[in-house]
Amino acid sequence: MFLTVVIVIAVLVLIFIYASIRILREYERGVVFTLGRYTGTKGPGLFLLVPFVQQMVRVDLRVVVDEIPPQDVISRDNVSVKVSAVIYFRVVDAERAIIQVSNYLAATSQLAQTTLRWVLGKHDLDQMLSERDKLNADIQDVLDKQTEGWGIKVSTVELKRIDLDESMVRAIARQAEAERERRAKIINAEGEQQAAQKLVDAARILADVPQAMQLRYLGTLFDIASERSSLIVFPFPMELMQAFSAIAQRG
Repeated sequence: MFLTVVIVIAVLVLIFIYASIRILREYERGVVFTLGRYTGTKGPGLFLLVPFVQQMVRVDLRVVVDEIPPQDVISRDNVSVKVSAVIYFRVVDAERAIIQVSNYLAATSQLAQTTLRWVLGKHDLDQMLSERDKLNADIQDVLDKQTEGWGIKVSTVELKRIDLDESMVRAIARQAEAERERRAKIINAEGEQQAAQKLVDAARILADVPQAMQLRYLGTLFDIASERSSLIVFPFPMELMQAFSAIAQRG
């Protein structure tokens, strides 16, 4: 009888010890409640709990990758787009992550969706397409401030895709083509302006130095003579025209 009692007590002690032992990995923390009241955070490693008196909630401190499903966003210039993103966050305070919010994973995900729509709605479509780094930083900053009270640290937000309607894609393509044509016309006009300015400068130099005009005249004749043509047109000097006009007026 005594032996039986000893065995029963030994079994109960083993069960008690087994129920008391907790082991947490390096990336885990245990939020401990004693009779429903928070009494501390344990881990990592081995520690004991009082069965039926203390309860523990296990919290993972590793970075969580949450994919935000496509969200309907209306930009500031009234363009409807679908935007998807990825958010990276982790728990930095296990106590607040358990006590301050019911489900920190779901809460952070839902908050990220609403924040994404709110931040992008304040920007034009062109800014969404060309300033992704700035938008990522803005969304991350807003999320990080709002989740700080939950013991959550949002480290990165990345916009994955911005999908447009087919009609809007065609409109953007037409706009890009018009922009290229505008730039081409501006470059062509600038080239014409520079060429005209060079001609004016050359004419002024030739007008100030008559010998330069003669050299230019001889150079033109040489260029004509170098071509194999049966017809050669000689330019008529303006000085001779002016001399003939003066003789005719005298007569």
